[in-house]
Amino acid sequence: MKLKIFALLLCILTLQATAQKSTAINKDPRFKGLDTAFARVLKTWHAAGFSVAVVVKNKVVYSAGFGYSDVEKKMSATANTLFAIGSCSKAFTASLIGKLQKDGKLELDKPVTNYLPSLKFYNDGMNNTITLRDMMSHRTGLPRYDLSWYFFNTPSTDSLVQRIQYMEPTFPVRQRWQYNNFMFAAQGDLVEKLSGKSWGDNIKEKFFVPLGMTRSDVNIPEMEKTDDIAAGYGLKKDSIIKKLDYYHIDGMAPAGAINSSANDMAKWLITWINDGKYEGQEIIPAGFRNEAISSQSIIDGALPGKEEPGIYFANYGFGWMLQSYKGHYRVEHGGNIDGFSASTCFFPADSIGIVVLSNQNNSAVPSIIRNLISDRMLNLKYHDWNSDLKHAADKAKAEAVKVEKEKNTSGVKHNPATHALADYAGSFSNPGYGTFRIRLIKDSLFVKTASRTLWLRHANFDTFDVYNKDVKDGIDTSEKAGLQIQFRINLAGDIDSFESQLEGGLKPIVFTRVAEAKPLTAAELQKYVGDYELAGITAKVYVKDGKTLYALVPGQPDYELVPIGNDKFSLKVLSGFYLQFGPAGSDKITEATFIQPNGSFKAKKK
Repeated sequence: MKLKIFALLLCILTLQATAQKSTAINKDPRFKGLDTAFARVLKTWHAAGFSVAVVVKNKVVYSAGFGYSDVEKKMSATANTLFAIGSCSKAFTASLIGKLQKDGKLELDKPVTNYLPSLKFYNDGMNNTITLRDMMSHRTGLPRYDLSWYFFNTPSTDSLVQRIQYMEPTFPVRQRWQYNNFMFAAQGDLVEKLSGKSWGDNIKEKFFVPLGMTRSDVNIPEMEKTDDIAAGYGLKKDSIIKKLDYYHIDGMAPAGAINSSANDMAKWLITWINDGKYEGQEIIPAGFRNEAISSQSIIDGALPGKEEPGIYFANYGFGWMLQSYKGHYRVEHGGNIDGFSASTCFFPADSIGIVVLSNQNNSAVPSIIRNLISDRMLNLKYHDWNSDLKHAADKAKAEAVKVEKEKNTSGVKHNPATHALADYAGSFSNPGYGTFRIRLIKDSLFVKTASRTLWLRHANFDTFDVYNKDVKDGIDTSEKAGLQIQFRINLAGDIDSFESQLEGGLKPIVFTRVAEAKPLTAAELQKYVGDYELAGITAKVYVKDGKTLYALVPGQPDYELVPIGNDKFSLKVLSGFYLQFGPAGSDKITEATFIQPNGSFKAKKK
C-alpha cells in the first residue's frame, strides 16, 4: 500500500512540475494545447521529465522543459537542462570524419586500416575490405557486442578498439545492416590519431565553440561541474520512479558520451537543415552533409503497413536513420544510456527540426513527443501516438511474460549442480570482452564486472540464470537480466570455462578460467625450486627473473606456474593442468604431484 501511495505522489509531483515548464519562445498556434498532451505522456509513462526544442530554417520557434530534471530536489526541467544524449552523439563523430575528408587526410572508400593500422578485424578479408563508409553506416558484418563495453568498460578507447579483432562477424561485409558502437569508437580513435587531439577536444573545437553550444560537454565529470543538470531515472515495478547512477561511458565516448540541452541541440539541427552552415559559417562540409543524410545501407525494407501506411522504408546514412514519415523525408537518431533517452530529428525538405531529451531509461517519451510535434508542424491529421505506443508496449510485455511462464512450466526437470558452488568461483576471461570475476559469498555466487554486480541463481545442472543486484535495492527475482551461464567441465572433471549466448547469430561466447595469481615473494618461491624425479624422468622447477616459477620437463617447453594457493600452481598455458607441491603447508617441500586430465602423477624431490 505504501508503494502505491508513493507512486501516486510521484505522478502528482510530475504533473505539478509540468505546470512549471519553461515558456515557449512565441505563441505560435501550432503549439497550442500541447501542454495537456505532454502532461498525459508524462503520466502514462511515469516519466520524470523532458526538454524539447523546435527549429524552422535558422530559427528556434519553440523550446520548453516539462516535469522534473531532479525528482528528489523538485527541480523543474528547462530548455537549458543538460541530459545525456547517448547515440545522438554519433552524428558529431561522423562529422569529424567528414571534416578530415575535406582536409584530404582520409578517403571514405579506402580500407580504414590504411589510416589506423592498429585496428584489426576478425580476418584478413575484413582488414582489407572494411572502409570508413562501412563503419559509419553499420555494414561491417559485425553484430553489436555491446556487453563487451557495457560490462567491461575502460577509459581507453585504444583498449576497446583492440578487442575488435576477436569479434566474429555474423554476415559478410556490406551484406546486412547491423548496429555496432565499436565502429564509432574506432572512428573516434582515428580522429585522435590524425589530429593529435582527443576526441572530446575535437568535438568542442569543431562544433561546440563555433555553434555556441556553451552548455554542452563530453563526459559526466564535466557535466557535474555545472548547474541545471538532469538526474537519470528508471522504473521499478513499471510505475515507481527510481533514480539511477550515471553511466560513465569513458572509452566508448565517440559512440555516445555527449551531454547537451534542447537549446544547444537546436543549434546543431539548424546547422544540418542549412546545408552544414550556421550563421553563414561552414561547420559541416556540404558534400559530407548530403552523403550523411543519404541512404548508405538498408536497415529494413519496411513496406507501408495497414496501421501506418504513411511510414515506410528504414535506411541509414552516417550517424543518421532515414525514413519516410507520412510523405516527408525524415532524418533521425535516437539515444539511450542509463537513465536517459533522446531523439534528434529534422525534415530537410521542410526545414523543420525537433529534439527531445528525457531523463527516463529506455523511454518511449522522446518518440511520442517528436511525433506529436511533427504532426503539428507538418499540418498532418492528429494521431494518438501516446495510446498507440503504450498499447504496443503493454502487448510486448504481456507476450514476454507469457513466454517466460511457458518456459517455467515446460516440464523440464530441475537437477542439482554437478559441483559444489565454490568450484564455480574464479575468474573467467574472453579477449573480446573482459574478465568475469565470480565470487562465492555465503551461499550465493555473484559476478563482478567493471560496471555491474550480478547474482547467479542455479537453474539446472551447471546452468545458472543471471539477475541484476542493485546497490540499494538488492536482487529483484521477478526480473532476470536476460542471460544464462552454462559452465563447462574439462577432462579432469574441473570447471574450466563457461559459455553464454551474448550475441544472436553466433555460437555462445566462451569465457575460459584464468588462474587467479596469489603473489609470492622470491624468497617464498625458493622452497619449490629443485629437481623432481618421476619414472626415471627429471622435471626441473626453477625461478626466472627472480619472480616467476617455471617447470621444465625434458622434450617440452618451459611452463610458467601461477600460484593459486596452498602450494598449488596452475600451468598458465594449459587448462586443467596443475602442480601440487607437498606436503601442503610445509616449509620443506619433498614432492610434487602433476595433476592433469589423464590422472595425477607424484614425483619425489631429489
